[in-house]
Amino acid sequence: MEGFGPVMNTPGHMGVDFETRVDFDRLRTYRLARAREALDKSDFGALLLFDFYNIRYVSGTWVGGALGDKMTRYCLLTRGGEPIVWDFGSAARHHKLFAPWLEPDNCRAGMLGLRGAIAPRAGLFESAVKEIAGLLADAGVADQPIGLDIVELPFLFELQKAGIDVRDAQQTMLDARVIKNRDELMLLSQAAAMVDGVYQDIFEALKPGVRENEIVALANKRLYEMGSDQVEAINSVSGERCNPHPHNFTDRIIRPGDQAFFDIIHSFNGYRTCYYRTMSVGSATAVQHDAYAKAREWMDSAIDLVKPGVGTDVIARAWPAATEFGFANEMAAFGLQFGHGLGLGLHERPVISRLNSLTDPIELQVGMVFALETYCPATDGISAARIEEEIVVTENGPAILTKFPAQELMIANKY
Repeated sequence: MEGFGPVMNTPGHMGVDFETRVDFDRLRTYRLARAREALDKSDFGALLLFDFYNIRYVSGTWVGGALGDKMTRYCLLTRGGEPIVWDFGSAARHHKLFAPWLEPDNCRAGMLGLRGAIAPRAGLFESAVKEIAGLLADAGVADQPIGLDIVELPFLFELQKAGIDVRDAQQTMLDARVIKNRDELMLLSQAAAMVDGVYQDIFEALKPGVRENEIVALANKRLYEMGSDQVEAINSVSGERCNPHPHNFTDRIIRPGDQAFFDIIHSFNGYRTCYYRTMSVGSATAVQHDAYAKAREWMDSAIDLVKPGVGTDVIARAWPAATEFGFANEMAAFGLQFGHGLGLGLHERPVISRLNSLTDPIELQVGMVFALETYCPATDGISAARIEEEIVVTENGPAILTKFPAQELMIANKY
C-alpha cells in the first residue's frame, strides 16, 4: 500500500514543515471523489445525506455530537455538482469563513425538527423539501431517484408528497467509505496510539478500591488532554459483571483478584477507535488465565486469515459457534466474536460474525480497516476475557494498529 510505512510509524499529531504527515486537502479530495464515484455508479441523480458521518465524508464539515445527531444538518450532492450543506446558521457562517473547499453559497442555514421538538406543522420540512426539489431541477436530475441515508419520518413524507423517488443510499455511502487512503490510515493509527497511552495509565491505576467510573473518568481526561475530539464511550467492566458482558460501566468498587476489561471508543479528527483490553487486579486464577488464553487463540486464528481476497465468512468460521461458549444461538451471542469496520463511524464495513457473514460474506480488500473482538467466559461463572485488535488489510496481510500488550493476561499492581 502506497505510503503504508509512514502510516505505521504514527508521526506526531501536529502539522510540521519537516515531515510528511496527514494532508487534509488530499483527505477531503479523496473522500469526495469516492462519494462521487459511488453516485455515478448508482441509479441516483443525487445523494441527500443526514448521517453526520456521511456529511463529514462528503463535505469536510463537522458539528459536535450534541447538535450533529439531531437530524437537522444535511448535505446534497448532485451528479456533477458541488456539495451543499445546511447547518445551524452560525455554523454555516463559520463554514463560509473557514472551509474554502466549499462554495460559499453552498453553506446554508437550515433547521428542521430537532428530532420532533419542532412539530411538522411549523412548515420547516415542507420549505426544505421545496428548496431541495428546486436544486434537483436546476441540476437536471429531478426525474431521477435520490439516495437518502437516514431521515426523520416527516421529512420522508414531504419528499414523497413532492413526488420525489427516494431510495436507500446508506449502502452506497458505506461502500464508498470502506477503502481508506493513507491519510485516513494515519488518523486511525494516531487515534489508536492515544489509546495505547491511556491503557498504560489504566494499568497503573487499576488497584483495589478504584471504581469502574473512576477508570472511565481517567480515560476521558487523558484522551481529551491528548487531543481527542469525541470520547464516544468507555466500557469499564469488572468482577462478576464480566459475565455476561453488560457493555457499560457502573460505580462498582474493584476488588483484589478481579478480572476487568475495558473498551475505549473515541475519535481523533473524526477517526475512531474500538479497543478492548483485559487485565486482572493484583493476581489471577488459573481459570482466568485459561479464559484469556482461549480468547487470544481465537483472536490470533482470525488475524492469521486476514489478507486480500479472503471472505469474511472464512474469518467468522475461525471463531467458536455461539453454543460452544454458552449462548443459545448467534443472535444471542452477537457482538462477542465479532468484527466491524472502523473509520468516521464506529461500525462500518465489513461486519464479521457468524450471524451475517456465513450467508453474506464480503471479500477483504487492501485498505479496509476493521476491529476484531473475541470474548471467552471463564469456568468460574463470573470472570471473562475480552480482547480487541484493530487491523489494516495490506498487500502482505494484516497490520495491527493497536499496540498495548495483549498476548498474555496482564496483572495490574501484582502482589
